[in-house]
Amino acid sequence: DRVWSAAWDANGSRLATCGGDKTIRLWTKDSTGMWTLLQVLDGAHTRTVRNVTWSPCGNYLASAGFDGVAAIWEKSGSGYEVIATLEGHSNEVKCIAWSPNGNLIATCSRDKSIWIWECEEDGDYACVSVLNGHTQDVKFIQWHPSGTLLFSCSYDNTIRIWIEDPSDDDWMCIHTISGGHSSTVWQLAFDPNSNGDRFVSCSDDKALVTWVREDVSSSSSADVSSSSSAGGKAQSVRSDLTIAYKAESITPVGCRTLYGVDWSKDGYIAVASGDNSIRVFAELPSLGSEKKRKIDDRKSASKGQTDDSMEVDEG
Repeated sequence: DRVWSAAWDANGSRLATCGGDKTIRLWTKDSTGMWTLLQVLDGAHTRTVRNVTWSPCGNYLASAGFDGVAAIWEKSGSGYEVIATLEGHSNEVKCIAWSPNGNLIATCSRDKSIWIWECEEDGDYACVSVLNGHTQDVKFIQWHPSGTLLFSCSYDNTIRIWIEDPSDDDWMCIHTISGGHSSTVWQLAFDPNSNGDRFVSCSDDKALVTWVREDVSSSSSADVSSSSSAGGKAQSVRSDLTIAYKAESITPVGCRTLYGVDWSKDGYIAVASGDNSIRVFAELPSLGSEKKRKIDDRKSASKGQTDDSMEVDEG
């Protein structure tokens, strides 16, 4: 059946996949270097498992399903078993994400909400906040590398940034990033070399947008609005918690929806498209001279369309 998600553990030795067969499969390399099936995890979901992710420590797995349920799996001996079921969403759970320190879990759903969960001393998980603001399905969530911010992508064409309000320990939206995409935003990924100051997003509008953090500390307005020549806008509702991003490039890609994107430590951006292709981009201005020369040498062989800032290799 269809595979919906795949995730490496922290050291890259195990791969978890999930899909329409309602299971999670764990894969590892054997002594000959071949990838083999380690274990099949089932029984936690009654419909498609949409997303799976490893905890930062590698001892736990979290899964999200179209049955509206999220599950936490713990390593037990040579296998894994369900230790908690997170229920509350009224519709399909689309994504689940651990915070960088592993203390919090976020889930998002077709019910337009995001839930923040915290592990209690007895091992149970309690919902500490329900975030409402998106007007359509929430497709994807990603923690900022600092662990203090949560980013969400939605069918309403926007990206929202959430933070815990220090005044009451609840969570609030401090920015709605709009204007960069004209249709569903499917996913985003941070530049691992930027400390969270840059990220890339992909969309149903067939475009990749790279975003860069702005310095808005000098603003005195309670509502901050920043725009760029690329068409992006970020709006703040709290001047004392201001964090703004502006679009620095918009790159059209192919003729079908862009469903997934990731950014490597080497500076490459990989994007998965509905046209059955995976394209790899390199941002020329940010690369060193040696790596830039290698990319320029490939330019004549590339069949992809480029803009002034990015070049694409199709594979």
